[in-house]
Order: sequence, then structure tokens, then C-alpha cells
Amino acid sequence: MIYLAAVGIYYFEHAAQPEMYRSIFDCLWWAVVTLTTVGYGDIYPVTVGGRLFTFLTLMIGLGLLVVPTGIVTSALSAVRNNQEEDVE
Repeated sequence: MIYLAAVGIYYFEHAAQPEMYRSIFDCLWWAVVTLTTVGYGDIYPVTVGGRLFTFLTLMIGLGLLVVPTGIVTSALSAVRNNQEEDVE
């Protein structure tokens, strides 16, 4: 997914910002930061296509990282509550 995001942003932004998006390898940094929802702001899209692609990438990043984290946390909380009930 990271590689696909890097290729996508390179496609949309290289022509508009060749100094920021020099190669696919440079775009990997943007992809990691965006997919993990960190968003340092050091590299950001300026074209409409790049911004729409970034939005989609952010939504995928949320789906891959944040939603499963909530599900795991909820399951661990339920297990802990069951263990506390067993002790009482």
C-alpha cells in the first residue's frame, strides 16, 4: 500500500513540485507519513488531483490503522472486565 501511495502522489505532484517529489523513493516518505496519519507537513500536495489522492490515502490509512486499533482495544477491555468479574 505504501508503494502504491508513493507512485500515486508522484503521478499527481511531480510536475507541479519537482523539487519536493523528485522520485518514487522520495515519495515513499510522504506515503509513510500520510498512511500513518502523522502528517508532518513538510511535503504536501498543491494540485487538486494530489489533494484528492491524499484524502483517499488518508481514509485508507485510517481504515488500516485506526479502526483495527479500536477493535483490538475494545476486545482487550472486554477480556479485562471478564477477568475482574471472575475475581469478585
